[in-house]
This record gives sequence, structure tokens and C-alpha cells, in this order.
Amino acid sequence: MPRATREDTSMAQKTITIEQVGSPIRRDSTQRRTLIGLRLNKLHRRSTLEDTPSVRGMIENVKHLVRIVEAP
Repeated sequence: MPRATREDTSMAQKTITIEQVGSPIRRDSTQRRTLIGLRLNKLHRRSTLEDTPSVRGMIENVKHLVRIVEAP
């Protein structure tokens, strides 16, 4: 059986898609920076990121501003 290559393991990474649904206006600067770290900066923009504990923690900090988009 062939060994797994780097490409095979990267394809197996789980991803999570999030959408910004709230405005960062009148929010703390840390929440604004967290949205930028999640690659979001305007309403209804979507970003697909690796599903890691650090990304989950960032989502938890701004959970009132984003929603997780279900995979089709």
C-alpha cells in the first residue's frame, strides 16, 4: 500500500466556513482584530478556514458577529 504524501494529508484537513452577519461598529478593538484574523471585514462575506482549536476560539470570541455556514 502506498504511503500518504503531503498532498494526501492536506486534503484530509477539515475546514469550516463562516459568514459575518454583524457589524464591528461600536465593538471593542479586539473583536475587530479577531474578525480581520478570520479574514472577514464586511457583512455577508464568507471565509473558509482550517477547523483548528485556535480558529474555534476566535469564532467563540465573536460568535455574536458570525455564523457557521453548513456544508452542502
